Amino acid sequence: MLISDISVRRPVFASVLSMLLVAFGLLCFDRLPLREYPAIDPPVVSIRTNYAGAAANVVETRITEVIEKRIAGIEGVRNITSQSQDGTSRITVQFDVNRDIDAAANDIRDRVSGVLDSLPDEADPPDIQKADSDDDVIMWLNLQGEGMSIIDLTDYARRYLEDRFSSLDGVARVQIGGARDISMRIWIDRVKLAARRLTVEDIESALRSENVELPAGSIESLNRDFTLRVQRGYSTPEDFSALVLSRGSDGGHLVRLGDVARVEIGAEEERGTLRGNGVPMVGIGIIKQSKANTLDVARVAKAEMAAVNQGLPGNMRLAQSYDSSVFIESAVHEVYVTIIITIILVSMVMYVFLGSWRVTLIPFLAVPASLIGTCIVLYMMDYTINLLTLLSIILAIGLVIDDAIIVVENAYRRVEMGEPGLVAAYRGTRQVGFAVIATTIVLVAVFLPITLLEGDVGRLFSEFAVAMAAAIILSSFVALTLSPMMCSKILARTKEKSRFNKAVDEVFEKSKIAYLRLLAALVDRTFAGVVTMVLVLGGSVWLFTQIPSEFSPR
Repeated sequence: MLISDISVRRPVFASVLSMLLVAFGLLCFDRLPLREYPAIDPPVVSIRTNYAGAAANVVETRITEVIEKRIAGIEGVRNITSQSQDGTSRITVQFDVNRDIDAAANDIRDRVSGVLDSLPDEADPPDIQKADSDDDVIMWLNLQGEGMSIIDLTDYARRYLEDRFSSLDGVARVQIGGARDISMRIWIDRVKLAARRLTVEDIESALRSENVELPAGSIESLNRDFTLRVQRGYSTPEDFSALVLSRGSDGGHLVRLGDVARVEIGAEEERGTLRGNGVPMVGIGIIKQSKANTLDVARVAKAEMAAVNQGLPGNMRLAQSYDSSVFIESAVHEVYVTIIITIILVSMVMYVFLGSWRVTLIPFLAVPASLIGTCIVLYMMDYTINLLTLLSIILAIGLVIDDAIIVVENAYRRVEMGEPGLVAAYRGTRQVGFAVIATTIVLVAVFLPITLLEGDVGRLFSEFAVAMAAAIILSSFVALTLSPMMCSKILARTKEKSRFNKAVDEVFEKSKIAYLRLLAALVDRTFAGVVTMVLVLGGSVWLFTQIPSEFSPR
């Protein structure tokens, strides 16, 4: 094996290769996004169109059906669902899981732009949005203030907190929940309006034509130029109440908005509210960037919350209510603990069988290089650190260490036969090199085809399969470079085994004898052995059908 020969002859070269693998693996691990599960949500694009005052059947015929016919032929559409209500049309388009959501949204926009002229003039332009799991709120912070209304809290959150949290590293945007934005509300008295022979459209026309700010021009002279400004915008209820709607029947009396309506400052929408422990409050939702680490964003937001609380007025307080990073952090922590326990157990088993700490050290050092190097492949494939990729790393520990054990055990056997460590590493790796490569190819051929699965299952387990295959391939590389190099340096013939290792060898020697007796008996009774295996296989199949199945564990 050329690569193992070079590693034995050039130990520094082999060491540098493994160090580079670990260094770049740690760098990629630090940059990989962290989430609970892989991104398997199908691409969904929603189209919302407002048509104020229109009945549901009118919305359906004039807007919903027109848009549906236009977008029906787009590539990759799985299904289209729509809902027509009074004044609102909602259309949801779900695409195949392999469809790029950005390209799908662009196709929808191109198609919808072609039917704008066919929609009613009074309808608002269709609002097209991408539905992405990365748009979910990862943390809610609640702002409450004693003696303050929801309108005041909303105003404070939008003025001072929204931009402050939006500027944090990894935060895409901030969502205000339970907000009541301030607005000028006009409560029309229909009796007074009818008595003056006016309609709601007259009030709307007056508001559109009068409550505007337009350029007033300029005045130029020989020595000075003036830009004229006219204060036309209304800002108080009194200003709106004085708005002239029409002249009375006598031609001199002016009918003002205050004569037919009550004008007051209030919330834009009164029907939505947010309470925590019975206390009205305003929620500040943190939405992370698609490539950001959930745990890092949560930590930064908590630190900023502590800083904000120090500068809030005495009657206000910002508290945390929901944090999705808690479960992710706990689950990932348990996975890390499992990885450590697995490595320790594997090392103990190797020591029990090989009986030498020197021999055990070589595969023990080969495992981190293979597992950490897997992060390089995940980063290149634009994958994430999630429970499934971490699960693959745990499962790969037993497979990863096999390649190193094959090399080390064969070199150790030759050392026990009397060869020097350098010669044993050189010849021993040459003997089993192709066996290591063949084993790697077989294992990769088992896991890599999972990436060819389609649908949600394929999307869910593709990262698992790639991580597993990458770890196995890198383990073969490490077993043929780092392991023979270390064998040539630290392997030595064992002078005398410990009493513990002698006891272990004795137990396995007895087990070997018992196995050979059983094997000889089965060879003499071939029919009984075949029948037994058929019964075991049939029973296994039957038990498999009896086990409940589900898409993902609870």
